[in-house]
Amino acid sequence: MGCCTGSCTLIFICTLQMLVALERQIFDFLGYQWAPILGNFLHIIVVILGLFGTIQYRPRYIVAYTIWTAFWVAWNVFIICFYLEVGGLSKDTDLMTFNISIHRSWWREHGPGCVWRLVPAPPSNNLGDHSFISVTGCIIEYQYLEVIHSAVQILLSLIGFVYACYVISVITDEEDICRHK
Repeated sequence: MGCCTGSCTLIFICTLQMLVALERQIFDFLGYQWAPILGNFLHIIVVILGLFGTIQYRPRYIVAYTIWTAFWVAWNVFIICFYLEVGGLSKDTDLMTFNISIHRSWWREHGPGCVWRLVPAPPSNNLGDHSFISVTGCIIEYQYLEVIHSAVQILLSLIGFVYACYVISVITDEEDICRHK
């Protein structure tokens, strides 16, 4: 198999997307963020499909990857809006956990430089064994880390989209040339 520049670049971009998505998946699992976990899982599957389509010269698989990148960009724009509280969204809601738990982003308590301590809950609140956590000293606040993760995903998806369109056009042009011979 020869490797033209577009195909090799798309393979590299897809591999990079997989690594970044796996890293994000790990931290979403640590924070019990079920909506992003589901999205990351679907993204990983579609990126594998795009890799397979690129390696095997299957334009339909690359088209599926291309369509998915539009949805993936939209999802990551939503996540950015969610954590920056744009348009009435609030990062303090349980939206990312499908309202089934009180967990938040893992980065909220474990960000770079963060020091956290348990603060006893007021006696009037009956929270069971849950405690309040005070987090101080963070170098960068957790919502900005989440925004950076989403921005990197958007950048890789847009680059992947452009290269996927290019590879699709190259593959279909080669197929047309072979048919007319």
